[in-house]
Amino acid sequence: MALAGAGACLALAAFVAGIGAVSANGGTTMRLPPLAQDRVYGAPAARGRPIVVIDAGHGGADPGALSVSGQAREKDLTLLAARELRDALVARGRVRVAMTRDADVYVSLDDRAAVARRLNAALFVSVHMDSAANPLARGASVYSLSDVASDAESARLAAVQNRGVAIGSGDSNSVRSILADLAMRSQMTASADLATRLVAKASGRFDLRPQPHRFAAFHVLRRADAPAVLFEAGYLSNEADEALLRDPRHRHALVLALADAIESDVAARSRR
Repeated sequence: MALAGAGACLALAAFVAGIGAVSANGGTTMRLPPLAQDRVYGAPAARGRPIVVIDAGHGGADPGALSVSGQAREKDLTLLAARELRDALVARGRVRVAMTRDADVYVSLDDRAAVARRLNAALFVSVHMDSAANPLARGASVYSLSDVASDAESARLAAVQNRGVAIGSGDSNSVRSILADLAMRSQMTASADLATRLVAKASGRFDLRPQPHRFAAFHVLRRADAPAVLFEAGYLSNEADEALLRDPRHRHALVLALADAIESDVAARSRR
């Protein structure tokens, strides 16, 4: 049975939900009421165009990484970058945009992913900034979903991001389990394609880590039920990266690469 692209993934996810409210990871999908995060940004002319959900990492009581200078917090910088990306995409008019948070508030991983599910999002992009024990570590990277991490550092990062999340044990019904597994495989493939496009659009615009496309089992990506990536814009534990991430000109370069990759990915899949 061959599945192609995110359309098949979304169709399968909808069918699975209809026969038992089972998400692609085998867990139960909560049908949550509309929230403030469901606001969709876009010019009237963009009505009906695909929705991209932008997830500003951390927030509220969860500050994320603290910069090496002690003057910047991940939650503040990710929100700045997410807003700038939203504004750029809305101005270009090729997609509509929703955000998981647009203020300094805490949003659980499941609630972040639920925004994408409720809006039937075409893409989910989570923006983060890393921290490492090695102060020389620097550069951007992008992660897509995989059951097996590409390396030990990716596994560590996923464990940190997934902290406090209870992972379901799967569904006992064999039909639902097979359909969920097929949907998840399609989602993983589409997410890897998006990550590949992002690396290509970022190349030459700003520094990337060696092997910038990595894989790990991020809960928020798994639960989005859409092609999804986690973008690590750089290391706040590195002085040079901190200075860049606090510089609006550098964030503009990040935003342009993200916007180009998002639009390219949506356009490529709409032609299938």
